Amino acid sequence: MSIREFYYDYRSEVVFGVVLTILVVVSYIFSPLIPFNIYWSIVMPILYTMIITFCAGNVYFFWRHHEGKRMRKLIAVVMGVWAGLSLIGLGIKLGYDAPPVAEGRFSMYGWEFVIGDILAWMLLAYPTEVLRPGWLNVKRSALQIVPILLIGLLNWWLDIDLRWLLAVYPVALMTALAGHVRKYRKWCEENYASMEDIDVQWIVRYLVMVAISGGSFVYLCFSNEPTCAFTQLWLLFFVLFYSTERIMFRPDPWENMQYAEAEAAVIEATQAQVGGLSDEDMTLYRDKLEQWMQTDKPYKNKDFRLNDLMQVLPMNRTYLSQFLSSMFGCNFYQYVVNYRLEEAKRLMRENPDMKLQDISDECGFSSPTVFGRTFAREAGCSPSEWLSKLDNK
Repeated sequence: MSIREFYYDYRSEVVFGVVLTILVVVSYIFSPLIPFNIYWSIVMPILYTMIITFCAGNVYFFWRHHEGKRMRKLIAVVMGVWAGLSLIGLGIKLGYDAPPVAEGRFSMYGWEFVIGDILAWMLLAYPTEVLRPGWLNVKRSALQIVPILLIGLLNWWLDIDLRWLLAVYPVALMTALAGHVRKYRKWCEENYASMEDIDVQWIVRYLVMVAISGGSFVYLCFSNEPTCAFTQLWLLFFVLFYSTERIMFRPDPWENMQYAEAEAAVIEATQAQVGGLSDEDMTLYRDKLEQWMQTDKPYKNKDFRLNDLMQVLPMNRTYLSQFLSSMFGCNFYQYVVNYRLEEAKRLMRENPDMKLQDISDECGFSSPTVFGRTFAREAGCSPSEWLSKLDNK
């Protein structure tokens, strides 16, 4: 991905991360101004209660309205554990007459690190299910959580400070997960003609939120000011609230692929692999596809997917992706975007007064914003600038 493509694809996520980071920094600067007795007796219990209540409400909602979706069941379990751990943490904290301050470089006890790591792991459960659906099961979850518990026990039993391991463990999980974002985007582009519908940017934004929360947690580990925990608590509540809204309303890209499995199995029984097709067959399939795209213009459908190509080509999704890559040197998303942009340019040439909203709708883009961003990324200028250049010729 070039710098220009990265800018147009992720600029909103960069701005989001910068703004959230500034808010966190400002909060850390001013949180020591909160009187300790007010924070400890009022602010801290209120924030914890908000988190516990919110998580408990989500458990009820997602479990009752899971509609058979594994994602919602997973989130219900995660929120339930989160509410339980937060309740335990609140009970322990309220049991102290003064805030606990551990010895050494860190200002937190080992049990606080353990709870913090488990909560961080649960924050990553959602993107893990999105990026690698079905991968997170009981066995793999145990393999990720058990090291946290073992390090916590060793830190308690041995006369060795192992809290630094607990501090960096979430970073290792985050790094491993971030490596799958590009694979996920590639898969989406191979199967969908509109990236907005599946919201790849949201996954990046979510990981940015988790990364900022992790950075805030690390800072809190070294801070000896109890009221600084105010920032971490409101930040976690923000992440939970923001992510819940997206989980409720974000389309699941994998779900729409299920209906084609039986159809693909039937097609696969009678088809030849792309690698086994002759040059003549490949050319025939290419011409057939091009004629369909130009005549029927299926790309004008905002929900146009790779599976829809099965109407004209006897291939399953895997072979369709190979075919597009072999014959056109691009994936499905890029292939469809080229048609949509060419149609948009034609409409702008023939109807210079046509509104961008109408052009966007006519060409199959999910919104004028997506149309403008896609046009600028591919053409190097905005639609209005392109029209100006056209008028000057």
